[in-house]
Amino acid sequence: MNQNEPDTGKSGDVAPGDTGDIGTSVRNYLIGLVLAAGLTAASFWVAGGTSLIYAPGVAMGLAALAIGQMGVHLVFFLHITTGPDNTNNVLALAFGVLIVGIVIAGSLWIMYHLNGNMMVPSQIMDMHLQH
Repeated sequence: MNQNEPDTGKSGDVAPGDTGDIGTSVRNYLIGLVLAAGLTAASFWVAGGTSLIYAPGVAMGLAALAIGQMGVHLVFFLHITTGPDNTNNVLALAFGVLIVGIVIAGSLWIMYHLNGNMMVPSQIMDMHLQH
């Protein structure tokens, strides 16, 4: 395909919902909705305390369900695929993840150092009595 020609969307790597047919799009959105609701219900079931998962493994089960939920949202609702026409979307998503990671890591770093450098209440009382 020539770079000057418009992209017709028939590249072969099409996300669910990008078909152009209304009925197919609605069907794919409903499939995404059912998958997302199912993963959400499974998360609440796991977090509510089930004997199916060993107690220390609950956090890993929730993390796996969360990753699955993100995948469903990216594919069915945000239409993120690996096609060449989605490069900007993937780069914007990666940049957003980078910024969120920096904010979380910076916040944890600041809170860790604040916790280490704060005076304990007994030292504050000693300073108050010295004046």
